[in-house]
Amino acid sequence: MSVGIWQFFEDTPIGELRETATEVEELGFDALWFGEYAGREAFTQAALILAATSRLRVATGIARFDRRAPITAEAATRALGEAYPGRFTVGLGGHFPGTRPISAMREYLGGMDEADLPALPVPSPRPRRLIAALGPQALDLAAERADGAHPYFVPPEHTALARERLGAGKYLAVEQAVVLDGSWEVAREHVGTYVKLAPHHRSNLRRLGFTDEDLADGGSDRLVGALVAVGEQQAADRIRAHLDAGADHVCVQVLARTKDSYRRLADLLP
Repeated sequence: MSVGIWQFFEDTPIGELRETATEVEELGFDALWFGEYAGREAFTQAALILAATSRLRVATGIARFDRRAPITAEAATRALGEAYPGRFTVGLGGHFPGTRPISAMREYLGGMDEADLPALPVPSPRPRRLIAALGPQALDLAAERADGAHPYFVPPEHTALARERLGAGKYLAVEQAVVLDGSWEVAREHVGTYVKLAPHHRSNLRRLGFTDEDLADGGSDRLVGALVAVGEQQAADRIRAHLDAGADHVCVQVLARTKDSYRRLADLLP
């Protein structure tokens, strides 16, 4: 059972960032994932976490490709791969305004592959490269031009579809939100934020059979329950459901975290 932690560190002081990374490693989780939105630059933050730990794998979930040139992303990936062999995964995604996202991502990955970096050879092992893929075209691109996919805000039903689309040889790392204390209000707030602000997530949920009624007013009970595991037992069951559906790794985002949240989560795992 490969399980990691997914967390935003947008306003987290460096000292607290290091403490969290150390705790996640000591509790035995496989990886620490983080998003890039309005805070610290993703590759710099990955370097800080890697330096603070000795075993933990670190993954960007995601580094936004609209914030850096392909050659910059490739140079940073190679540098971290050389410094911390086998411990860094680069997850990529984002949107260029006015462009078709699949075409833009394909071009970006090509730019990384073709980066002219003669003084910085590709390290061995080469860091795993994933893309934020939800729909069929994005998953096909992940299978063709990356090592796999990092779907976010999806139920296990999507994981099964993603595994089928990617094929058996590609890595599938799925994010799962949980509320350990069983607060339905926290779960609904989380779902409502993405449903209101993220059209690509709405489109993906419609592909999975959710209706406009499910997406209205911040999300129906059916939608909230499908996307957020509420309570400790449901959290454990949902992680297992993703793995049974074909995920190689599940990274858990604990909503409404407390000081003992990660320890409680670790205790749920076999």
